[in-house]
Amino acid sequence: MSNVLTELSAALATAVSQSDSSIVRVEGRRRLGATGIVWGDGLILTANHVVSRDDGLKIGLPNGEQASASLVGRDPSTDLALLKTDASGLTPLSESNKQELGVGNLVLALGRPGRTVQATLGIVSALGDGWRTQLGGQIDRYLQTDVVMYPGFSGGPLVDAAGQLIGLNTSALGRGVSLTIPTPTLARVADALQAHGRVQRGYLGVSTQRVHLPDNLKAELNQKRGLLIVSVESDSPAAQAGLTLGDTLVNFAGSPVQSHDDLLALLAGDVVGTAVSAQFVRGGQVHTTDITVVARS
Repeated sequence: MSNVLTELSAALATAVSQSDSSIVRVEGRRRLGATGIVWGDGLILTANHVVSRDDGLKIGLPNGEQASASLVGRDPSTDLALLKTDASGLTPLSESNKQELGVGNLVLALGRPGRTVQATLGIVSALGDGWRTQLGGQIDRYLQTDVVMYPGFSGGPLVDAAGQLIGLNTSALGRGVSLTIPTPTLARVADALQAHGRVQRGYLGVSTQRVHLPDNLKAELNQKRGLLIVSVESDSPAAQAGLTLGDTLVNFAGSPVQSHDDLLALLAGDVVGTAVSAQFVRGGQVHTTDITVVARS
């Protein structure tokens, strides 16, 4: 047993050591520094809530030196921010095989709130499907651990026992729980921030309320609910497409719409600027229209 524990201890220490060159300190707020993950050539991913200013940003490098960084973009809805630095010698982490991750697996949360890397050990305590944050951001997978999020660990990586990246830790998305933003979300948001400086989200200009459909429409549409339009902004995409107060939206971009979350998920950045087919109920009849989605300002 002692040999097993010794080998495990050595493996975890090696994982931390190998991750050292991929973790930086982020100085984007007045108090304690936070942590960032080397994402690509000069790119650093961190938690948005630890970057309280847009300029004068600094990062602490693994060699103890300090370098300047600029803000590429931020997405408060997923609590992610992307920084750019000219510093050299930074190495991205290899991505873990997410198919092998399971509840009970050992994980390490790493941080660099000071000059050196710090670590805390835990297990994956819960895994689930994709979910949406309170600000509407889409997270590809629910990933909860029992690791202790020490001050300054937000923005740092969660790695497996081999030191491979599982996701980015944040204390801002869940009260009282340690949540990790998985790598598919990191990649998607980082790409959007590089391209636009923000995550583009579509805008229709309607307020909606979930309602039950009459029995005949339930059978015709094979769904139980729709979204009753309770207001339409003038000159909005919805208004220009002919939608009006009292219509019930039931399908958007070829997918059923039964809740506001359904609609938000379908208003992702790739539909911005395109004409999307929408089905709605008016006077008991199903109608179809095209809505040209614009970016939310």
